[in-house]
Amino acid sequence: MLYINSNDKIIPNEKETIKTGNRSYLYGDGVFESIRVINGHPINLDNHISRLLEGAKMIMIQVPERFDSAFFKGRIIELLFESGIKGDAKCRLSLDRKPGGSYAPDSNDADFYIEVYPISETGFSLNEKGKQVDIYTDYKKQKSKLSNFKTKNGLLFVLASIAAGRDGLEDYLLTSDSGSILESTNSNLFVVSNGVLYTPSLEEGCLAGTMRMQVINLAISNGIKVYECNILPQNLLIADEVFLTNAIQGVQWVGSFRTKRYFNVISKKINGFLNDKWLKEI
Repeated sequence: MLYINSNDKIIPNEKETIKTGNRSYLYGDGVFESIRVINGHPINLDNHISRLLEGAKMIMIQVPERFDSAFFKGRIIELLFESGIKGDAKCRLSLDRKPGGSYAPDSNDADFYIEVYPISETGFSLNEKGKQVDIYTDYKKQKSKLSNFKTKNGLLFVLASIAAGRDGLEDYLLTSDSGSILESTNSNLFVVSNGVLYTPSLEEGCLAGTMRMQVINLAISNGIKVYECNILPQNLLIADEVFLTNAIQGVQWVGSFRTKRYFNVISKKINGFLNDKWLKEI
């Protein structure tokens, strides 16, 4: 049986686990992180907690000083043990504003909520078949001070994911009002041309992905140049490779964008760098 930790109360993850009046449920009033666990160890946790706390500050949730990496690491490991998960897993960690009030809350204090789900594989595996992607045109991602964080307001990503399934695609790419490509429904975007990596800048309004940061750092340390810049649809049509990154899957290569087909040489290298880093460190 799987368990969740709801504000330091461990309960079975079945039926109803969210309290009545939960503001995340009612108003999308919270932030969250998706954290990969490898061999029982939550990886890249410092960066996840840093973004989580910064996001909470941005939406004016008051977080106790004890909510640091060590605090959450202990509770994640405890929850993995209670759930009988010894290998790899996905962990979702949320900070929500405490229940009470309507649009105007009664309190700005924080509740936390932790879920864990097992993953059968160990480490990161590159997808065998490249993803089919296109550009989502129904709605744009609006640039704001919240654009770089994972808030509970995920309707844009839900709608784009539904549309991708409807249209026979693995994913849709989201754009800004100016037409710049920012990310996919659940991942950051990298474009490869002549062995150089290009990725949208945070100033454009893409998610400040923790895996994005790791890929940039690993690429540079292994002699691969990386540039943060504006990426337009025409850049995809002349690229050698396109790949997506997120905390749970690592690297996922894109096989096609419309009539354009891609290789996965650099994608394989980056995936290898990730496994070398995390499998050795734990």
